[in-house]
Amino acid sequence: MTVNSQIQLLSGRGIPLVGDDIDTDRIIPARFLRCVTFEGLGEQVFADDRAQLNGGHPFDLPQFQGATLLVVNSNFGCGSSREHAPQALARWGIRGMIGVSFAEIFAGNCLALGIPCVTADPEVITRIQDTVSRDPQILLHLDLTRLILQVGEECYGVRLAPEVQQMLVSGMWDACGQLVSQLGAVRQVAAALPYTSW
Repeated sequence: MTVNSQIQLLSGRGIPLVGDDIDTDRIIPARFLRCVTFEGLGEQVFADDRAQLNGGHPFDLPQFQGATLLVVNSNFGCGSSREHAPQALARWGIRGMIGVSFAEIFAGNCLALGIPCVTADPEVITRIQDTVSRDPQILLHLDLTRLILQVGEECYGVRLAPEVQQMLVSGMWDACGQLVSQLGAVRQVAAALPYTSW
């Protein structure tokens, strides 16, 4: 059995979310952390922000429904280290993020789900957000092998730590996938262990 977890190219429409220091409590409010599984969290992503904006939040606007690449500003995902935040974004449909910067633990939790968090200079992010706001149908292509983001006809360089880039493009980010792909070897080791045959 083989599992292909390589993430080399992501293509889709973007969704701009303007603002610095958007923390995990805003991404998924604490009252939703009591769930036993992560099911249904996508519906609650940015629940309080969306309620305050009464349909005007980007995650509610019809032109951004189905978008898969989130474009954010500085220090996105700061605050508490809840893994529910990237889970909620993923279950809404986000497959990758482009921003000025990400909180370290948040980015690590995203990596565990195979969601790349690439960075670019502030003026580049602002330009991409403006472009996507003006033309919500424009396609974004995030090439993790070359570290290039194409937005329509424009191309921008993006950054990603080399070890994170390698994990994503090789599929090594997916610990469960690696285990399943080596099932024969796992069974062989298990059969040789004296405490696994009861």
